[in-house]
Amino acid sequence: MRLFWPAIFMLATSCGLAEEGTQPVVTGTVGTKPVVAIPKGKPGRTPRVTVLSVGSGRRTVPGDVVLADVDIRRWSGNQPYMSTYDANQPTTVVFDGRQISDTWRQSLIGHPAGSRVMLVSRAAEALGPNVPLTGVSPADTLVLVFDILGGYPPDARLVGRTLPVIPADLTPAAPPRTLIDGSGQEIVAGAKVIIQYVAASWPSRVIVDSSYRRGGPSAYPLMPGAVPPAWLHTLVGKRAGCRVAVPSPGDQPRLYVIDVLDTITQA
Repeated sequence: MRLFWPAIFMLATSCGLAEEGTQPVVTGTVGTKPVVAIPKGKPGRTPRVTVLSVGSGRRTVPGDVVLADVDIRRWSGNQPYMSTYDANQPTTVVFDGRQISDTWRQSLIGHPAGSRVMLVSRAAEALGPNVPLTGVSPADTLVLVFDILGGYPPDARLVGRTLPVIPADLTPAAPPRTLIDGSGQEIVAGAKVIIQYVAASWPSRVIVDSSYRRGGPSAYPLMPGAVPPAWLHTLVGKRAGCRVAVPSPGDQPRLYVIDVLDTITQA
């Protein structure tokens, strides 16, 4: 479920000096869970967006699907609220014209992939889609640190064509196969992969899930428990840009066709 709040405020972009002389200090390498030190002073009332590190990838634009890791904590007591690093699942934000809080728009749009951006704001304006307002009041201040993985068109790799077709002879017992070779960076275990996919049930072969139909690309870490084992075994060693057919046996067998748009190796 998407949760949004009306944003009626001025959004200040910080240049290093925060309101009332307070500014959290963020350390750690981009792509790893940030370490955040929060000062003793009051946070101020105006939402603040600070670019902590500028990446070298493609700049995100309106209309993109933006994929990012985000760590959220309360200003008071520096208490953790939620972190996609803990869940091993980056967030997906679809900027398709639907209402997204201005704070998230300012934090995620217009920045190159690989950037780290900090948002300090009241909870009422700070929480984006799919982040519930639980255990905090709308007036509580939150500190959010975004690591932007990238922005992608919703139909990336498809570009108006029909959905990829599950090979007619693919069964849950068949070996995975490469349909299109990739020429990008090699995919390694533990890396994050940006993918589009379709999934069909077995034996009906009916499409039951598709990133294209759900809004666009998603990011997954290639590690046990974060993706189906068949994905892990198939994708490691391939290169970004590949298209693979992946049978996934089990209690509910699935047949996948996966397009790997990009791979991001942690520093």
